[in-house]
Amino acid sequence: MEKGKVLSLEDRIPKIKEHRRRKANRRLIFLLTLFFLLIACVVYIQSPLSQINKIDVNGIELVTKEDAINSSALQKGQNIWKINKKQVAKKLMSIPEIKHAEVLMEFPNNIVINIKEYSPIALLKSEKDFHPVLENGTILKNNTNLTDAPLLFSFKEGAILEDLAAQLKMFPSEILNSVSEVHYDPKETDKYHVYLFMNDGFEVNATITTLAAKMIHYPSIVSQLDPKVKGVIDLEVGSFFKAYDLEEEEINAAEEER
Repeated sequence: MEKGKVLSLEDRIPKIKEHRRRKANRRLIFLLTLFFLLIACVVYIQSPLSQINKIDVNGIELVTKEDAINSSALQKGQNIWKINKKQVAKKLMSIPEIKHAEVLMEFPNNIVINIKEYSPIALLKSEKDFHPVLENGTILKNNTNLTDAPLLFSFKEGAILEDLAAQLKMFPSEILNSVSEVHYDPKETDKYHVYLFMNDGFEVNATITTLAAKMIHYPSIVSQLDPKVKGVIDLEVGSFFKAYDLEEEEINAAEEER
């Protein structure tokens, strides 16, 4: 080999020592950093910074913030890292008005609860008052804030009311707003029979199971009628109109025949 190309052991030892020293220093820095991070985590967990400082509730109109927080069982001072977010959300959804709940942690120690409520769809007439009915058919006993909605008569909590609420939910807003009253009037041939009084003075005979599909054509039907001649629009099977005056004439003729 050519002279000068081979490094002697004495020349290589300082470089090896320097390399090992740098490697040891990097390992020491990593271990020290990890140690101080662990210390910081322990201090944080044991300090007030890890305890709930504030609870925010978003998306509520029917439910009060106090009721939501009470149902969640969250409290200020509680350790934020011991919270089971899924369990808290499940507790919140036990409130009839709440459709969905999401619990988020906001660093360092705040809780944010995002709520989606069922929408009120109508007002049910009881013996003494009107109670809001939600889109899932739930009747709110202690909430009477809803004022602008169809009035329901002769309905009871149960499957029929749930079916009606589901149908009303599918109404376009302009048609829903045109409904004044919905009366439950079951027949032997149709336990879902209802009749509706509209704000424009017309009456509608229908069945709950096809109510939304039929009522979507209501504006078109009314546009073909004389607004001065009120009567019943029958949507049970097909679609036809009978004026109130004609009904009175038929009744009078029947009485005369007797």
